[in-house]
Amino acid sequence: MRVGGELRPDARVPRRRVGVPSRDDAHLFEMLVLEGAQAGLSWSIVLSKREGYRRALEGFDYERIARYGDDRVAALLADPGIVRNRLKVGSAVTNAQAFLAVRDDFGTFSDYLWEWVGGTPLVNKPRKLGICPPARNCRTA
Repeated sequence: MRVGGELRPDARVPRRRVGVPSRDDAHLFEMLVLEGAQAGLSWSIVLSKREGYRRALEGFDYERIARYGDDRVAALLADPGIVRNRLKVGSAVTNAQAFLAVRDDFGTFSDYLWEWVGGTPLVNKPRKLGICPPARNCRTA
């Protein structure tokens, strides 16, 4: 991301970690929160607030975030270091709760996600649009 003609260091971060298959629950939760915050915004806006989220959400600690109450949510809504949308902040809390429930059922959130694709990333590199599969043989909801 360029600001005033200067390339900001956080602009290079996504090239290393975003879009790269991960089996790390902490990283997956961070991406879940950031992707939720990105809805309707540019990715560069969310990335510029990534460290603000890391600070405000205690290092993306889903076990702590799952216990946030109304007072903590109100404090987050006043924090200029994050996207201050009530639904997006609330989703970080409810997603942390759901994250823990999935982890309880599957061992890790990563195991749950990777089960959908048989443990292997799906990589499509069609040479022509006409050879793209209309559907995948993946687990369905």
